[in-house]
Amino acid sequence: MIEAVDSRALVAEVERRLEELEALPDGAARDAAMGVVQALLELYGAGLERIVEEIAARDDGELAEALSDDELVAHLLLLHGLHPTPIEERVRSALEEVRPYLESHGGNVELLEVDPPSVRLRLEGSCSGCPSSTMTLKLAIENAIRKEAPEIGEVVAEGAVSERQNPLIQLEISPGLGEAASPGASSPAPAPVEPTGSWAMAGGMPDLSGGGTVVKPVSGQEILFLKIQETFYGYRPVCPACEASLADAVLEDAELACKRCGSRYDALRAGRCLDAPQLHLEPVPLLVGDDGLVKVALTAAA
Repeated sequence: MIEAVDSRALVAEVERRLEELEALPDGAARDAAMGVVQALLELYGAGLERIVEEIAARDDGELAEALSDDELVAHLLLLHGLHPTPIEERVRSALEEVRPYLESHGGNVELLEVDPPSVRLRLEGSCSGCPSSTMTLKLAIENAIRKEAPEIGEVVAEGAVSERQNPLIQLEISPGLGEAASPGASSPAPAPVEPTGSWAMAGGMPDLSGGGTVVKPVSGQEILFLKIQETFYGYRPVCPACEASLADAVLEDAELACKRCGSRYDALRAGRCLDAPQLHLEPVPLLVGDDGLVKVALTAAA
């Protein structure tokens, strides 16, 4: 049996080695080395093309699908322009992967056009014009698409609000704001942090096997996880009304109540405050793999 390898680590290693070759101070040596790399690329590409042709002539589609589902093989097929699955189908598959997250926050997404290297989408429901639209787009949808179709370089979404129009989500809670704000008060939001676009493993959430809430550190950042009717949700564990921790918040049905000030938030609808519409929890994009492990998309640390 072939030993499993980390395909992303291999790709990163190849890219690092190529950068070293391109940085060689000796121009002749650099050209010779890059010439060898190009020749090997063309050789293996031609061989891979023949393999794909032979499979296509004899396969009912099952083998081609299995190969394209393998991350390492899929990368090689994409590198040589030989991926058997059309790009639009891969984009739709990516959207299906992230759709449960969108639906959990009362939203959805419609694919409008695939015109490589661009994809055009429309955010619907709570996603459209919602303060979390930008994060949803950049961290959840965009990452899912680029995982399935790395040749896509741009994702454009109708219904996404710009960060300047996003005063309700506080991406960073400033320390030292000593006085608790009243639920009806409004204050200037700090400058939002641009999302990094990276996913971090949070694990299997055994503490939520029976539902409820738990605050767990992920890559050095505290995340509030909830489980409601077998569905996971993620939020920053800070009450925007009083800035208290939500680690001991009370979850009843889908309502999350801050123990300090009593403000209630709708966990099923992107954390909207039920007592003060201008307040809003900060959702954290979250995906659950087939193995039951949870991953979250984190913003850059302050």
